[in-house]
Amino acid sequence: MKFVSFRRYGAGSEARAGVLLPLGIVDIQAAAPLVYEESEARDWSLLGLLNGESTGMGIDVAAEIAAAVIDQLTGGADPLEWDDPDALDGALMLGGDSLLFSPTSVRLLSPIPRPPSLRDFYAFEQHVANAYALRQRPVPPAWYEQPVFYFGNPTTIYGPDDEIPMPQTKQLDYELEIAAVIGRPCRNVDPRDADYYIAGFMIMNDWSARDLQAREMSVGLGPAKGKDFATSLGPMLVTLDELEDRSTGDGRYDLAMSVRINGAERGRGSFADIYYPFAELIAQASRDVTLYPGEVIGSGTVGTGCLLETTSGQGPWLQPGDVVELEVERLGKLRNTIIE
Repeated sequence: MKFVSFRRYGAGSEARAGVLLPLGIVDIQAAAPLVYEESEARDWSLLGLLNGESTGMGIDVAAEIAAAVIDQLTGGADPLEWDDPDALDGALMLGGDSLLFSPTSVRLLSPIPRPPSLRDFYAFEQHVANAYALRQRPVPPAWYEQPVFYFGNPTTIYGPDDEIPMPQTKQLDYELEIAAVIGRPCRNVDPRDADYYIAGFMIMNDWSARDLQAREMSVGLGPAKGKDFATSLGPMLVTLDELEDRSTGDGRYDLAMSVRINGAERGRGSFADIYYPFAELIAQASRDVTLYPGEVIGSGTVGTGCLLETTSGQGPWLQPGDVVELEVERLGKLRNTIIE
């Protein structure tokens, strides 16, 4: 399944969870009464669905609700026969609420607008090697011994098409990454069991102020303020079954990754190139710690996925007005504009 979080234009600021289908976005909360009589007291946000796994009201419930909407609307016909999704807005109502929206009629948010935590790893060898080469140093042997991460700021999350305020830096950079969302509580996970705890994957942009980052890390701590101001996530959370045909069989997926600035491609890589697959990242993150639903685990930057690499650390860097678009096969496009 493909999950999104969204706001309906002109309908207040409430964030809703939806299932993205070929014929539109199913509003899970609005459509829940089709399947569950006592649905009003439940948290139907995506984080609420993930937290409901332990009581049998997890994301699988969303599939039941989406199926009920399709049946109501099409009478069993193939949803792909609908060639005008915009005509579906308001086509199916329940209690005064529309159950289905075209993607253009809502504002997409980060799939998890406020994750409980954000860990970002450093798992692509090419990116690590390129970054150390700029300092005329080899990759530290310890990097090959275990995956490492830093904690990001879960309160500065942006979604698709959000504007990113320019931070106080002269070296603003993007980072092309993939993130996993934890779907079930877990602790001391065996890598062989890690897929069971992954709710899905999404695109992540780990915005970076390189000058701030370099200064603070020179004293042996960080990154902190160099990353503190923004992380973009989205546009959707894609479950692993949607990617099964692209699995390489070792925890990696053959999915092309690319980045464009103002329409011009600036970097390209593959999810398959990750040195530490997410199974090992989750095993490390959960060592002696319980991870909870909704926590975000970032991959780190794919090789050539940032200006630090492609400009040899010299820039030019991002400026207000620049449009940055990250794209990953099957996971969509994550676009943001830098503003003053």
